[in-house]
Amino acid sequence: MKKIKLKGKIFSGNGEGKQFLTLLWVKNQIQEKLHFRPYPGTLNVMLSEKNLEFTNLLKNKNCTRIMPADGFCHGIIVPALVNSHKCAIIVPIVAHYPENVLELIAPMNLRHSLNIKDGDEVLIHLCL
Repeated sequence: MKKIKLKGKIFSGNGEGKQFLTLLWVKNQIQEKLHFRPYPGTLNVMLSEKNLEFTNLLKNKNCTRIMPADGFCHGIIVPALVNSHKCAIIVPIVAHYPENVLELIAPMNLRHSLNIKDGDEVLIHLCL
């Protein structure tokens, strides 16, 4: 099993992840592919450094994808762990999405479960 670790700092987003995760077709695909219903919101992480291995992973055609409804973009999901909490990185495939920003989804509110705030550092273990 390949191990990739990513480190970054928590920051507040603009709420777009929450809107996306309340869509039924998104929730259903995450349930089907990751076996959990996502909490309606993401935990935003600014990576400390660029990880080329992770960037290359996202370009891999075998990545798990969220297929969009009309008018939406597709996304890539990568299973992960943060402090033993099951989660996933979700990456929207849109132009100009920053390579150093990750959005984590989980069956619970990760910010509260991990007792973290903006500026705190987290270590993410990818489950490949």
